[in-house]
Formats: sequence, C-alpha cells, structure tokens
Amino acid sequence: MVSIVLVSHSNKLVEGLKELISQMAGDVKISVAGGTEDGRIGTDPIKIMNSIEEVYSEDGVLLFFDIGSALMNAEVALDMLDESVSKNVEICKVSLVEGAFVAAIDSCIGRNKEEIIENIKKLEIEK
Repeated sequence: MVSIVLVSHSNKLVEGLKELISQMAGDVKISVAGGTEDGRIGTDPIKIMNSIEEVYSEDGVLLFFDIGSALMNAEVALDMLDESVSKNVEICKVSLVEGAFVAAIDSCIGRNKEEIIENIKKLEIEK
C-alpha cells in the first residue's frame, strides 16, 4: 500500500488533516512533519526525512506539502535519504488537502503509486 507524508509549516494543520484522512482511509500509513522541532511555524528537513522513513513502503511514498520552503525542505530531505529509499518517494505538487485525501483513498482501494499520481494530476497547482 502506498504511504502518505504530510508536510506543513503548521503541525496543527497536518495533524488535523491526518485525522480527517484516517477517518476515511484508516489502513493507509500517514506520517506528518509540521512545524519546527521547537514548536514554531516552519519546516524542518530532518523531521521530513524521519516522517518518510517512518511510513516507507516498497509500494511507494507520496509527499504532500503546503507552501514555499516546505518544497525546498522536502527536496533536501530526499537528498539526505539513501537513494534506494528516495527513488521511491514522489513529491506531489498538488493541493495539500484534496491531493492527500484522494491519494489516501486511492491507496486504500489498492491503486499503485503511478495510478495515484495520474489520478491527482488534475489537482496540480503552481507552488
């Protein structure tokens, strides 16, 4: 099953989103990386890397993010991972809430990473 990582400048935002998604797609592994280690608004590549490792699946990991530096720090996190892991992680440049929700439902019903990515393309936004 494809796993999901949610990245945001706000831990409350991604914890709430995880709660919402888990109600509909409870079997999907979801990890969050929100805020900084000291609880401030921001993103942290180490937290993102740890979140990826926490839910890593050979079926793939889809990473969703909110704004700005979250993308940059997600890319840094991928660079810090072993290539055998990072090659199986896709950063999705789609609407955070809708994209992660649709991806989790798709994963729950057995779609593979490529099928999910194709399905959420309609939710792409310029970030």
